[in-house]
Amino acid sequence: MPSATYRTFRDAILREQQVTCTYNGHARELCPHIIGHKDGAEMVLAFQFGGGTGSHLPPGGEWRCFKLREIHDAKARDGVWHTGPSHQNDQSCVDVIDLDVNIHVRRPGRGRP
Repeated sequence: MPSATYRTFRDAILREQQVTCTYNGHARELCPHIIGHKDGAEMVLAFQFGGGTGSHLPPGGEWRCFKLREIHDAKARDGVWHTGPSHQNDQSCVDVIDLDVNIHVRRPGRGRP
């Protein structure tokens, strides 16, 4: 059974919504792109475009990998969809992909759900 946080992020991907949450003590603003599992843990690959971080967030944001069990107070909201440049390499955040916004939601010829 997926966690409540997993369901929040999954629904946000389907609706192309932003997610606000707390991770490692920092408020974050994210657009989740891929959700699933790695080594049995619930994971999400998201583009962080705002909020804080323990390191440096470049202007415009960057791709980040998050363990969902470490995310608190996740809330979906409407807003501009943010994404970054394509990866030069395949992502390694999620091994078992449940949902990928670019495959399952934004396919050519498919409208928004």
